[in-house]
Amino acid sequence: MLAAPAGSGILTAPAFPGIERIEAQFSGNVFEPHRHDTYALGVTLHGVQAFTYRGERRFSLPGQVIVLHPDEEHDGGAATEAGLHYRMLYLEPALLMECLEAEKIGLPFVEQPVIGDGALAKVLLGALGELDRELDELFVDDFVSSVACGLSRHSQVRRRPLGAVAWRQVRAARDYLEAHALRPVRSGELEKITGLDRFTLSRHFRTAFATSPHRYMLMRRLQQARALMGAGEGFADVAAATGFADQAHFNRHFKKAYGITPGQWASLRRDFPQGRSGAR
Repeated sequence: MLAAPAGSGILTAPAFPGIERIEAQFSGNVFEPHRHDTYALGVTLHGVQAFTYRGERRFSLPGQVIVLHPDEEHDGGAATEAGLHYRMLYLEPALLMECLEAEKIGLPFVEQPVIGDGALAKVLLGALGELDRELDELFVDDFVSSVACGLSRHSQVRRRPLGAVAWRQVRAARDYLEAHALRPVRSGELEKITGLDRFTLSRHFRTAFATSPHRYMLMRRLQQARALMGAGEGFADVAAATGFADQAHFNRHFKKAYGITPGQWASLRRDFPQGRSGAR
C-alpha cells in the first residue's frame, strides 16, 4: 500500500492530455455537491470514503475502486475521524471512446460506483503510483485499454473477442521498440509502421507477447542497464545512458522488475566461471 502523505491537502500530478491525477488526504466533509465532465476513477488507500451519488450514500474502503461517471452529481468526505487518503484520476470520455471506437461499442456504464476489483485497482495504481512523474505516451495507450476492459467487466456492454493476432504488425512494433528502446517512442511512430491505431496495437501486442509495448520497451532498457552495471558503470551513468529520468527513477523500475535494487543486484552478481559452458 502507498504511504500516506505527511499532511492534509491535495497534490496534483503532471497532466497528460485527457488525464488528470491527484492525491488527497483530509478529514471531515470537504467537497460540496459538484459534477465532473470526465470519468473520475480512483482507489481509496486509507480510511473510509463517503459520498452521495445517484441519491444514495456510498462508502469506499481501502483497496476498493471508485467509478464516477461524467456529469453525475456527488459530494465527498471522510466517514470516520481517522480521516481519508485516496488517489484519483480524471479521464476524458473522448480518450476512452477513441479506444472503444474500433469495437463499435459505446462508453461503459458501471452502475455501482464502489467496486471490489483488485485487478482494476492495480491498473489504476499503475498510473497513480508515481504522481511526481509524467505519464509516458505508450504507457497511456495500454493503460486506457486496460481501464476500458476493467470497466467493461462491470458494465452490461460487453467487448468483442480480439480475433486473430496481427502478427506482422506486432512483430514490426517489437523490432522497432528494440531498436529505439533508449529514447521515448511515441504512439504515432508505432501507428505509422504497423498501420494499426494505438489501442488496437496495444491489445494485439499484449496478446502476442503477454505484455504492453511500454513494458516491453522498459524491460529492454533494464536489460541494457544490467549489462552496463556488469561492466562496472556507475548507477547514475547507467540511468542516464538507458533513458531513465534520473537514478531514483531507474531504481524504482529496477526493483519493480527484479525485486531487488540495482545495488543489491550488483552485490549479488557473479560472473560465470571461465571454462564452463553451462550448468548441468
